[in-house]
Parts: sequence; C-alpha cells; structure tokens
Amino acid sequence: MESKLKDILEENPDVPFMIADGYDEAVIGICGERLVYSIEKVIEKLMEDMNEEDAWEFFYYNIEGSY
Repeated sequence: MESKLKDILEENPDVPFMIADGYDEAVIGICGERLVYSIEKVIEKLMEDMNEEDAWEFFYYNIEGSY
C-alpha cells in the first residue's frame, strides 16, 4: 500500500472507503468519505498493459462512473 493511501486510512479508521484495486499509487486525497484518484496516474498505470487510446477508453467505460 502506498504511503498516501496508508496515511489516509490511518487518519480515518472509521471511514469505509471504497478502494480501487491496483491504483493505490494514484490516490491523491479524500473528499468526504471518498478517495480521490489522479486520472493521470490511473492512465499511466493502465498504459503498463495497453496503449494510451485503449487506456482512456477503459478508464471512461470501466472506472470513471463505477462509484
């Protein structure tokens, strides 16, 4: 678990955050009871396995509206 996410979870032990698997390093903060992810970092992570166009398509279809 990356330090930013770890810090958030330690500082908010009673908040039931929904955590997107595999994107711990993309967490940049919180808004209320939701984790905030960097879109750029999520796309970079996706591009480890696909090209940029496919990464954006995957993001919009599978991640953006999932919460």
